[in-house]
Amino acid sequence: PRQPAKTLWYDRPRYVYLEFCVEDSTDVKVVIEDHRLVFSCKNADGVEFYNEINLYARVNCKDSREKRSDRSITCFMRKWKEKVAWPRITKENIKPAWLSVDFDNWRDWEGDEEVERAMVEQYAEV
Repeated sequence: PRQPAKTLWYDRPRYVYLEFCVEDSTDVKVVIEDHRLVFSCKNADGVEFYNEINLYARVNCKDSREKRSDRSITCFMRKWKEKVAWPRITKENIKPAWLSVDFDNWRDWEGDEEVERAMVEQYAEV
């Protein structure tokens, strides 16, 4: 049986970030559409993970990427409307048990664009 991966998200002026916390993932598939993200993978024990998120607002799927590490898979999606804060990641105003805000990365936007640009460049190099 599939189960949802524990997911962290945070919001930035240009991008919205999602981190699927699966260690040693294999068969990673990420499909980013204008209003939806579908994620699936397996972990080292062969457990299948599957998350489907109807996004709060439109994203530019052509300028969206994912990056896998041993601990997790991070996706960042370019917002269609930049500098508009997302109060939540999901379209529906419900919070799934597997989804939480990444408070370590959640901070005020004041002067944050430089930081964000650096982060995106760092991802882009991978």
